[in-house]
Amino acid sequence: MGGEPGFFEVLQGVTAVRRLRDTPVPEALIDRILEAAVCVPTGARSQPWSFIVLQSTPAKRFFADRYLSALQSRVAKPRVTDAPTPRDKSLQAAFELGEALHAAPVIILVCGLREWPYGGSGARRLGKAPPSLVATLPCAQNILLTCHALGLGASLTTLHQLFEEELEHYLEMPGDVGVVAAIPVGFPADQIALKKPPRLAKPRKFYDTWGRTRAVITVS
Repeated sequence: MGGEPGFFEVLQGVTAVRRLRDTPVPEALIDRILEAAVCVPTGARSQPWSFIVLQSTPAKRFFADRYLSALQSRVAKPRVTDAPTPRDKSLQAAFELGEALHAAPVIILVCGLREWPYGGSGARRLGKAPPSLVATLPCAQNILLTCHALGLGASLTTLHQLFEEELEHYLEMPGDVGVVAAIPVGFPADQIALKKPPRLAKPRKFYDTWGRTRAVITVS
């Protein structure tokens, strides 16, 4: 692997990196990220994904201004305290991202073909069909993992849903495609972001029904 980290090392080390340097990300790395993004299975090989890379100053500013405006219209920026609550930490991170989003080298928009679930006719629904999440969210995860493996920082946001129609109009997107997630990508401003983050000791696991923590042994 040419000195690159192993799979589980990447998996256990990936974390949301919101503070990015404005150093440009080489086109070759962007291509490599997107080539890895589509290494996911899809039913009937439908592959309903596409990607829009925002890299021009006007495009990034358009997205960043509306992201921050949408955030500010709904919640107040938390005050800095010595003992912030988990919610304060989450909101602070969201505001940090919004205030610096325009300076991210690139913002990758993960898009999916709009389709109703099986058996759900469009004639019986109101509004647009949702973009395919089953296929495109794994693409987003692959982007986060690949960025970490390449020494880049990235984080995922879905706040674009608050200005979705305006964004799709600006991007001149066809009506049957929607944005699933936005991922700003760049070199981390702080190398500590590339260190292994703390995790929960064990995943929450139940057997057969909620709350059953021990497997039931059956004898045939």
